[in-house]
Amino acid sequence: MTNHWNDIANSNCIMAIGSNPAENHPAAFGHITEAKERGAKLISIDPRFTRTSAKADIYCPLRSGTDIAFINGMIKYVLDDIERNPGHYNMTYITEYTNASFLIHPDYRGPAELEGLFSGYAGSHNETDAGKRKYDKSSWQFQQDDGGIPKRDKTLKNPDCVFQLAKRHVARYTPEMVSQITGAPVDTFLSVCQHFAATGGVGKSGTILYAMGTTQHTYGAQNIRSYCILQLLLGNIGVAGGGINAMRGESNVQGSTDHCLLFHILPGYLKVPVDSDTSLETYMKRATPTSSDPLSANWWQHTPKYITSLLKAWYGNAATRANDFGFHYLPKIESGKNYSHISLFEAMYSGIIKGLMCWGQNPAVGGPNANLERLAMDRLDWMVVADIWHTETASFWKRPGVNPADIKTEVFLLPALNSFEKEGSITNSGRWMQWRYAAADGPGDAMDDLWMIDRITRTLKELYSKEGGPGADSITKLHWNYGTDHPDVHAVAREINGYDLTTGKLLPSFGKLKDDGTTSSGNWLYCASYTEEGNMAARRDLTPGDYNIGMYPRFAWCWPVNRRIIYNRASVDLFGEPWDKEHPVIWWKGDKWTGDVPDGGWPPMAVDPEKTKYPFIMKPDGFANMFGPGMAEGPLPEHYEPWESPVQNLMSRQQNNPAFKIWRPDEQGTPDEYPVVCCTYRVCEHWQGGQMTRNMPWVIEAMPEPFVEMSEELAAEHGIANGDRVIVASKRGQVNMVAVVTKRFKPFQMNGHNVHQVGVVWHWGYIGLSTGDSANMLTPHVGDANTMIPEYKAFLVKIRKA
Repeated sequence: MTNHWNDIANSNCIMAIGSNPAENHPAAFGHITEAKERGAKLISIDPRFTRTSAKADIYCPLRSGTDIAFINGMIKYVLDDIERNPGHYNMTYITEYTNASFLIHPDYRGPAELEGLFSGYAGSHNETDAGKRKYDKSSWQFQQDDGGIPKRDKTLKNPDCVFQLAKRHVARYTPEMVSQITGAPVDTFLSVCQHFAATGGVGKSGTILYAMGTTQHTYGAQNIRSYCILQLLLGNIGVAGGGINAMRGESNVQGSTDHCLLFHILPGYLKVPVDSDTSLETYMKRATPTSSDPLSANWWQHTPKYITSLLKAWYGNAATRANDFGFHYLPKIESGKNYSHISLFEAMYSGIIKGLMCWGQNPAVGGPNANLERLAMDRLDWMVVADIWHTETASFWKRPGVNPADIKTEVFLLPALNSFEKEGSITNSGRWMQWRYAAADGPGDAMDDLWMIDRITRTLKELYSKEGGPGADSITKLHWNYGTDHPDVHAVAREINGYDLTTGKLLPSFGKLKDDGTTSSGNWLYCASYTEEGNMAARRDLTPGDYNIGMYPRFAWCWPVNRRIIYNRASVDLFGEPWDKEHPVIWWKGDKWTGDVPDGGWPPMAVDPEKTKYPFIMKPDGFANMFGPGMAEGPLPEHYEPWESPVQNLMSRQQNNPAFKIWRPDEQGTPDEYPVVCCTYRVCEHWQGGQMTRNMPWVIEAMPEPFVEMSEELAAEHGIANGDRVIVASKRGQVNMVAVVTKRFKPFQMNGHNVHQVGVVWHWGYIGLSTGDSANMLTPHVGDANTMIPEYKAFLVKIRKA
């Protein structure tokens, strides 16, 4: 989240797309309700009429996988309206805070000219050779002056400027074309455009709430990029009631990613070392961006301070300047190699990976192509599962249709405590780190995962010290001292914050971190969370803040440095006056900022043009990117069809994302055999893979078994009645579920014929008090071109009565 949960109440217009907050975030929906009571409009864009849709002022259907066409159509609407009515929009924000004025290389060409491709593509249309499914991005780069600073045209008239390129790019996304691609009615689409575009006026704000319905596509990252462009054109980033806000499906997903649960980052989103990083110096040269513009803060220039302090936290006295602060201890991934979820399970299936430690996850239910992932587990030598119940993953060898005697994998189940049975912090979607205390004792021998990790690590240190082995020093040299009986969670939190190693005192903020080995921090973003003043995350002061807009700056703690709305320097004009004086985030008064913790304490641009900095401090150039040359499949979002689609791409000859990852091309379903679009979704009554809620009788009574939801029209075509058992099949597998026939799905009119869509819930498996098929027995092994997140939300199936 750029903003936070409370801040939704400040919005004038809320667009829920790829999310269903009324059902999946019911407590948080209270903030939406508060906004509506103040006069805000709620827009729900979803293939299915959801509980959010029932509360919305506007509901607009769209076929799964067509978000980019929809949002590009909205961008076209805004750009056309800017030309007609520039006074309705914050043009200063666009020209001064975004890269709309930047000039792009004259050789750049876009999909309108290249039939769906961008300049620099290695292959041809619908390329199947994995080695050619990538771009040379040299023609996507910014033009620079002699000083290495991007050239700009603030009039936005130059044909090579981002603003003009964006106009040409989206010109094809007319309301009629959007309707043909997405199935959204033209009049409803235009109503969405009108209401959300109204937030572009000075003093207004609109927010976009997204979730897995946005990200779980082969172009999920570009879906979010399209939201970024729209919000930047409307001046909605950095302001109260604005932003692009990810609605996390777990209470601590944000904290998990902050602390590097993903393969491509280290804690604090530092780049992961690769095999070409032969020293700390070469790593820092590759990982640290540079800027020639003196007005750019380019905050990532401090990467050397953050990586050095991280190494000191991990290796202590063993990390010295002479040995690159222990950088050689870190494992290095192979350049260009992918280590995401699907890649790991494909490697298990191929016999490359021999062991798996699975902490609080249930891929036998939640992983894509679940049948294949269960087969991959069959080929492991060993597996460790830490969970609160026996799960399908822990019991994959007992699944229906297999003989346990044929499976040689040795499985260790470590009984874990529930989150309410242990002390520690969670960081919610709004980046608020909140301390929690144990509410109850756990059962039997169950222990918290911190205890498990501590015991395993200390045992490994002993074994490697005695026996040696490859990379032994990376374990034996670890600075690991959290207590001998049960590790102290406060000691871990203090290590994450970091110390001044010359005084032994906790650091007050990441501004004090150094690259000379005299400071430590387990995560620079969390430096200031546990200081000499105490545990900031444990605070519960309900003082609302300077301007009473729901900041609550002394309730818990928010990274970075307790800043509640990031990029908040974009919430003011060049003199430091808020665009919205009714909901000011920060305000320059006298000689200082008031309100939220500002994105840097520099004065506003017009107050001191020499000492100021551009507001988007995490970008090397200091400007928000409407044009994103770092993306894998193009610097501007372009509509492509999902890997499995019932229709041809109406925009171009390029059917699918030209750069996304395909692991098993032979498992692609075709629309002649599998004509129905399918998406997975959750229900309020169950939680993720279901291992918790499917063992609670009172929850099972409320939602007893998995179901497939379908339209009345599709059910009639197949002679299916409400409550019938139905077989839903894809190229990967099939499931047997109860049919729920409703008006919530309607067939889409596509190219003169009906396209049906169904939804399947995915919380079930074969272990627990309630059992049933997992929807992920249907989903494919294909991944987003940038993040490799699987495509759970748009694939093809066929249905029949069981």
